[in-house]
Amino acid sequence: MTTPTWLILGFATAVGLSFALVAWVLSRLAVQVPAQDRIWLDPPPLGFRLLWWPVQWLAHYLGPLLSAKWQGSLATRLRVAGVDFALNPAQFVAARLIWGALVGAVGLWLADSFALAGLTPFLGGFLLGYFYPVIWLKDRVDARRRQTMKSLPFMLDLITLCVESGLNLSGAIQQAVDKGPGGALKDEFARLLRDVRAGKSRAEALRELAQRMDLPAVSNFVATLIQAEATGMSLGPILRAQAEQRRIERFARAEKLAMEAPVKLLFPLIFFIFPCVFAILMFPIVMKFMAAGT
Repeated sequence: MTTPTWLILGFATAVGLSFALVAWVLSRLAVQVPAQDRIWLDPPPLGFRLLWWPVQWLAHYLGPLLSAKWQGSLATRLRVAGVDFALNPAQFVAARLIWGALVGAVGLWLADSFALAGLTPFLGGFLLGYFYPVIWLKDRVDARRRQTMKSLPFMLDLITLCVESGLNLSGAIQQAVDKGPGGALKDEFARLLRDVRAGKSRAEALRELAQRMDLPAVSNFVATLIQAEATGMSLGPILRAQAEQRRIERFARAEKLAMEAPVKLLFPLIFFIFPCVFAILMFPIVMKFMAAGT
């Protein structure tokens, strides 16, 4: 039975109008998203920059739906990771959803290529894309903490030398920023100086530094420094003692990791390396027994 021409034209017209309506709605929603002023903000990381427009668009509508408690917790993690000037909590959650949808679509396409049925590949890809930014954020926090603990004694030595040479604390920190090694600690000290120049008191800027770094060593250093300034004590001996204490802690942490290494190597040794060694050693013996038996 032949389908009437008018029915085909009506169906095509309805589909075209539906697509046009969806495009119009999306365009109206896109127009309502204000452009973010990023003059004083850091550039977003590469994975977020690749999808920045849909991330910013979705974050604009997703932000009001997020609870204040969740946003505060996520903002703290972003601050500890050092990307609080690049991303806000709504943008981070929007990027997780978008990357989850993209990786899920790739999983669905691969499943279709291999003739696999069901939504399991899409769900697996979505979960991978959704949780990978969280793993990336945790790895970034851990890397910044390791880098901070490694460079903290040297930076304290620079500050101590500058203070004992006659500079005030702000000038000593500035010299440490200029001459010290790059990394998270240098960036945080530079931000500390910017906060002081912006009008904050040095004690308040130091407390915010301790909150951003969220490390016991940095918190102890900040608390000691604030107390020394409040009581009028000489900063040179205190800074030198802090540098020595941080160096002892770094050495103790290295010893602890060295002692943990043999325990961590037991599993790969027993289940991966030893069977291969035994197979290599036993193969010629087994072959000789087989040849002797024949």
